[in-house]
Amino acid sequence: MPIDPYILLLLATVGLAALVPARGTAAHVVSGASTAAIAFLFFLYGARLSTREALDGLRHWRLHGTVLACTFLVFPLLGLAARGLVPVLLTQPLYQGLLFLTLVPSTIQSSIAFTSMARGNVPAAICAGSFSSLVGIVLTPLLAAALLGGSGGFSAHSLVTIVLQLLVPFLAGQVLRPFIGRFVARHKKVLGLVDRGSILLVVYTAFSEGMVRGIWHQVSAVRLGGLLVVEAALLAVMLALTWYGARALRFGREDRIAIQFAGSKKSLASGLPMASVLFGAHASLAVLPLMLFHQMQLMVCAVIAKRRAHDLDPAPDVTPAAPAAASRTAAGTATPPR
Repeated sequence: MPIDPYILLLLATVGLAALVPARGTAAHVVSGASTAAIAFLFFLYGARLSTREALDGLRHWRLHGTVLACTFLVFPLLGLAARGLVPVLLTQPLYQGLLFLTLVPSTIQSSIAFTSMARGNVPAAICAGSFSSLVGIVLTPLLAAALLGGSGGFSAHSLVTIVLQLLVPFLAGQVLRPFIGRFVARHKKVLGLVDRGSILLVVYTAFSEGMVRGIWHQVSAVRLGGLLVVEAALLAVMLALTWYGARALRFGREDRIAIQFAGSKKSLASGLPMASVLFGAHASLAVLPLMLFHQMQLMVCAVIAKRRAHDLDPAPDVTPAAPAAASRTAAGTATPPR
């Protein structure tokens, strides 16, 4: 079961924010840097994401429609159903974070990696993840506005902010992609480090503000344990629905693998910046369920992908030794022909 090193960096960042939160002037500087980092992140997302590849995948519209339905319909419905767990297992702020988790688009990289490992339809996983990210830039804020309303620090002003801070940079990256796409591809590793560093800055800003406002006093170890149980159940339900539901829809094995891994996952890279913009001071509790779910989905899906690959391995062709020995004995004792 893999432990994502980036999760360890995120947890270290949370620890740093708890010990040394940004206050006063430093908080304003960090907040401004975080805002710029988020805009740059989504500019890079736009420059990287091939709209043509995502739209070409629409030829396999049944598969992508199934993934989108799982990501933006079934997941949110389960999130709304979890409202009945407040206050037994979840506090209201943790529930808001859990509900936001269900609105986030699917991943691209890990969906492709696990689909490839399980010997599934990799091109379909690429298109499904790309198309989900493309749709999520617009649909996630709209769903958040509809389902979260004015709770959890979310406001109508957040919708305007997300257009200016996320959608406009993303569209700018898409427009400039023909001119800078090759540069971005050539410097993928360096820009990847910029991506991850920007997200760490976003997390530090969110958790610093949460510490200063005393939000973390609302969370106890028992509540965190309850959140883990709920998320484990959510992941198990989605993994089962995507696998057996795809079989009921008569998809082939390779397509079912792509649907399962693309339709059951949520993107940490997209969700963290969105939560920071949408929730403001409450972002620290909003991103906690997403961070925990991200690590959980990696661990569980890695095991499933290995089992799917193993299912295709042919059984070893082993010839039993006993019959051969018996035939040799019989050959030695048989009556020679006359």
